[in-house]
Amino acid sequence: MTDGVASIPRDAWNRLAADESPFLEWDWLAGLEETGCVGESSGWVPRTLVGYEGDELVAACPLYVKYNSQGEFVYDHSWAHAAERAGLAYYPKLVVGVPFTPVTGARFLVAPGQDREQWAKQFGAALRTVCEGEDVSGAHVNFCLPDEVDALREMGFDIRVGFQYHWKNHGYETFDDYLARFRSKRRNQIRRERREIERIGIEIRHAVGDEIDDELMSHMFRFYLDTIENHHYWGRQYLTQAFFELMTERFRDRLQLTIAWAAGEPIGGTLNVMKGNALYGRYWGCDQPLRYLHFNVCYYAPVEFCIDHGISRFEPGAGGDYKQVRGFDAEPTLSAHFLKDDRLAHAVRDYLERERDDAARTIELIRDQSALKPEVEAEVEETGR
Repeated sequence: MTDGVASIPRDAWNRLAADESPFLEWDWLAGLEETGCVGESSGWVPRTLVGYEGDELVAACPLYVKYNSQGEFVYDHSWAHAAERAGLAYYPKLVVGVPFTPVTGARFLVAPGQDREQWAKQFGAALRTVCEGEDVSGAHVNFCLPDEVDALREMGFDIRVGFQYHWKNHGYETFDDYLARFRSKRRNQIRRERREIERIGIEIRHAVGDEIDDELMSHMFRFYLDTIENHHYWGRQYLTQAFFELMTERFRDRLQLTIAWAAGEPIGGTLNVMKGNALYGRYWGCDQPLRYLHFNVCYYAPVEFCIDHGISRFEPGAGGDYKQVRGFDAEPTLSAHFLKDDRLAHAVRDYLERERDDAARTIELIRDQSALKPEVEAEVEETGR
C-alpha cells in the first residue's frame, strides 16, 4: 500500500487506466492530491493498493482512508448514525473510488494480459485484511463494474444498487432528430425552453482543448463557487482554484466547457470531461439565476454537442429527477460494502436486500415512463405510416 497515486509514475499508472474512465487517469487523481483537494483536511487520506510482478506495476486500486462521508455520492450517513447509537466507531473507514465523482468505472485497474477476476478477488481480500488488522470499520467500493461486484460478492461484500439518469445517442444526426423521439408535450416544452434563452440574448458556446485558456477556467471556477454559495445547505467546496488551474495545464484535452454568454461576458457554464464515446458532466454554476439557463447549459447544449461529435453516451452526474422528462433514462449503479462488526453488517445486509428490490422496481418504472417514445413508434409518427 502506497501513500497515493501521485507517488506512482504517471506512465505506469496510465498503462493500467488505459481506456477506463478519465477520472481514473493519473492527472486527475494525482491532481486532487497535489492541489490539496484530498488529504487530512478534507477527510480523504490517499492510499493506493498496488500489485507488482518484479519491478512492473500490473494492478492498482485507488484507495482512501475516510474520516467523514462527504463527497462519496453513495450515502451511508444512516449507517454511521446506527453505528454511533450502538457505541461503534464508524470512522475511519476505507473507500475505493474517485473522490467527489459519481461516475462508474473500474476500481481495480489491471494490466493487459493479467487475470482481472483474480486480481479483483485479491484486492477484495486485501481490503478485508486491512479492515480486520487496523482501526477501520469497513471498506466501501463505490461505482464499480459488474465483474468487480461478482468478485467482491464472493469475498463477502454486500452489494448495493442505485441509479442515475444517462443520455444515449440512438444514431441522431441532429438535435431535431432527438426531439422527434419525444411525445409532443415534452418536445414543445424543450423547444420553448431553448427559445426563451435565445429570446433574452443568451448565446451558448462550447470550448475544447486549446480553446480553453486560464481566463475561461477562472470563470468556470467562479461558477463552481456560485453553486456552492447558492446551495449552502448541501453544497460543499471540494475543489480548489489550484486544481482548476492544474487541469487547464495537464488535462485540457479531456475538458469540454459549455459557457453561456450575455453581452460578450460569460455568465454561466458547465465543466464536462470527455473520453472515448462518453461525455461526463461535472460542475455547473452561474452568476444570474435565469429561467431555463440550467437546463440549456447542462443538458440541451451538451446533448447537441454529443450528437454533433458522434458521442454515444452522456452522464450528467448524480440526482435530478427533472432529467427524466428531458430524455435521460435510469441506469443502475453498483457498490460493494464490507463492515467489520457483525452486528452492523447484519443490519446493513437486511437493509440492502430491501433497497435492491426497491431500486429494481424504481428503475423499471422510470424506464416504462420514459419521456422518449419507443424507436418504432417514433419512426411511424415521423413517416406518417
